[in-house]
Amino acid sequence: MIHRTLSNWLCGAAAMAVVASPIAAQTAAQPADPAAQATTPSITGALDIPADVAILGKNDPNSRKPTAVVNGQIVTGTDVDQRVALIVAASRSEIEPAELQRLRMQVLRNLIDESLQIQEARAQQIEVSQAEVDQTYARVAAQNFGQNVEAMDAYLTRIGSSSNSLKRQILGELSWQRLLRRNVAPFVNVSAEEVNEMLQRLEASRGTEEYRLGEIWLSATPENAAQVEANINQIIEQLRGGGSFLGYARQYSQSSTAAAGGDLGFVRLEMLPSELAVAARQMQPGQLVGPIANSGGYSILYLIDKRAVLTSDARDAVLSLKQISLKFEPGITESQAQAKLATFTTTVQAMKGCGDADNRAQAIGAEVVSNDGIVLRSLPEQLQPLLMELQVGQTTPPFGSARDGVSVLMLCGRDDPQATGAPDFDDLMSQLEDDRVNKRAQRYMRDLRNDAVIEYN
Repeated sequence: MIHRTLSNWLCGAAAMAVVASPIAAQTAAQPADPAAQATTPSITGALDIPADVAILGKNDPNSRKPTAVVNGQIVTGTDVDQRVALIVAASRSEIEPAELQRLRMQVLRNLIDESLQIQEARAQQIEVSQAEVDQTYARVAAQNFGQNVEAMDAYLTRIGSSSNSLKRQILGELSWQRLLRRNVAPFVNVSAEEVNEMLQRLEASRGTEEYRLGEIWLSATPENAAQVEANINQIIEQLRGGGSFLGYARQYSQSSTAAAGGDLGFVRLEMLPSELAVAARQMQPGQLVGPIANSGGYSILYLIDKRAVLTSDARDAVLSLKQISLKFEPGITESQAQAKLATFTTTVQAMKGCGDADNRAQAIGAEVVSNDGIVLRSLPEQLQPLLMELQVGQTTPPFGSARDGVSVLMLCGRDDPQATGAPDFDDLMSQLEDDRVNKRAQRYMRDLRNDAVIEYN
């Protein structure tokens, strides 16, 4: 669906380099009795927090309105509502009230981070013009609504958001990217020896399987492990109900891959923590597994794809296809649908290749849509093995339903993948540099939070 694609992009919250935990315990350290401190064990670490914390006064975070003033800049309740609406639209399923409350708190944290990023860019005299923001907004509209900016405006209003909310995300993303490009990227170095060593390791592992994984990771301590596990189970429930993994990873994951929607890229199992490697080895593409306890927290894994290292894969073939479709009238009976299906199947079987498809389809009222440059692995898994076996001019078996109509795919051309070699030296160096920039960006964001003056209303 076009709107779902747009919503997945929107709920990235301006491609946050790192997002805060949705469930981390917010403990207010109150002055403690020295005598009590002497007899109560302290939590390990630099903070001197007793294990048995006695809260003085009422501390109900749920009673706070989701508004804040960040170094003098106001984040309103409307800002939060409109940003939440983007995520709700992407989830494609009803969000429980308790989960919605956690989501609002997470969105507020993301908006605070976004404000800090924009403020830091301006303090460093890095400006993003309104024209640049509008241009990016128009490009998103072109990708999703065919150049119709007004249609995207109307969609955002209909789901309870606004064009201003999305444009602020775009401003935050562009500001942060330029800030990192100037203040972080020039000081990241990857040596030629490191790249050559990585290339040698890849060559040595030729033919072994590698896995493209998505991960949502939440940190946990022994004290809050049960609460973190409960929250991650609720995220899993939302994902299995149709929620966007990309969107949830960007909003909730505390990993450095949060900005990429949790995508780890293709990795070999030996590069993963043992707990994740054991789980991934048993997974099939499209499968979701979790929670998985590992060092310092819990993970949700999603297997996007898997392939053999440095070998060609038939699913990387680029296809030219025609989709031939016949719609059924509303209220059609079962017997009428079967008769139309029989006529459709007979007509398709009589087609003499792609050049004959349009005329014969027109004779029975069917539609033909052509599309070139389709990568086989991007198609639904059920269709991939069928298309692998087709010769040019042949079709898949019919698929569809009485409600949606019936379709076939006809193969009109195939460019088989070339034998895969090691990645280009420059590409691999760029990848390693990006990984290091992301890690430094995480530390940069942490410093901005530490220095911020934030007032909650």
